[in-house]
Amino acid sequence: MAHDEVSGTDSAASDSSAVETSRGASTGTAVIASDVVNPGEPPHRHRVTDIDPKAEKRAQRSVYTLFYLSIAGSIFAVAAYMAFPIEDGDQAALRLNTLFIGVGVALALFGIGLGAVHWGKALMHDKEGIDLRHPVRGSEETIARSVEIFDEADRESGFGRRTLIRNSLIGALVAFPLPGIVLFRGLAPQDEDPAQLLSHTVWKKGARLTLDPSGIPVKASDVTIGSVFHIIPEGLNDLEDRLEQKAKAAVLLMRLNPADLNISPERKGWSYDGIVAYSKICTHVGCPVALYEQQTHHLLCPCHQSTFDVVNECQVIFGPAKRPLPQLPIEVDSEGYLVAQSDFHEPVGPSFWERS
Repeated sequence: MAHDEVSGTDSAASDSSAVETSRGASTGTAVIASDVVNPGEPPHRHRVTDIDPKAEKRAQRSVYTLFYLSIAGSIFAVAAYMAFPIEDGDQAALRLNTLFIGVGVALALFGIGLGAVHWGKALMHDKEGIDLRHPVRGSEETIARSVEIFDEADRESGFGRRTLIRNSLIGALVAFPLPGIVLFRGLAPQDEDPAQLLSHTVWKKGARLTLDPSGIPVKASDVTIGSVFHIIPEGLNDLEDRLEQKAKAAVLLMRLNPADLNISPERKGWSYDGIVAYSKICTHVGCPVALYEQQTHHLLCPCHQSTFDVVNECQVIFGPAKRPLPQLPIEVDSEGYLVAQSDFHEPVGPSFWERS
């Protein structure tokens, strides 16, 4: 606040008085004017398809063309699955199979999605409305009015009138699931029992434990306390279907202090001097359990965080998995190499329809 030495008055107070005088009232008593008129909604802007019949026809052709494209994509995916079989383990065929099936399914999804959006934005009735909420069960008059609304929606969308769009959409929706249905065939060979295939792996008595992916055999002396190795059976890399077999036979090998292991009587001879081997395939949905916590001796599945306790025979201590990881019985041969005593004593991986 400034002080006028000549007049002896405060300049800020004088300025405030001047403002109040010029406005006729204090700023604290100002009110909003009551004569503001509601401007309402902006005028409706018609689409090109609403005022130009030729544009409407073009939009209609675009929509059913997209639906036909979806049908073609579904058929292409089925044809690609048949044209590039992958049962023989050919990596080039596997890549082509994946590529062309993916392209076909993408076209099928793209056609339905873009066609439906273009139909709604360019051809369906364009107006603004307000839907008032009503009780769940209305009167007979309300139900009758609901039927009228459905009829009105049918007329506005043109679903009943635009037969090419309607029929092409129905065809696209019918064709779209076909690739998925056909792909179920690839879950297992047709001439073998899927349950039997899932119940056993290529592990057998005397098969050496080898490093993944090199296939170098592992000696017991190479496994130090706290270490972990990713293991595959000896000779796996020479198999034609090595990827399918590896998906069931992959193993994690660890060494703990033997005093820390809680071993049940029926598994007394399944380990060697603190060295234990467990399936790498999670019992939840089959992801690879590849994270080992050295201090806690926990195995963690990175997909859904199922956690298994190695000290207690890989029992589940956290997460959605319901079963412990199957243990591979191991021993040492005459040359000091770790070998399997047998296959797993239970199916590996997630549960399936034949598992009791």
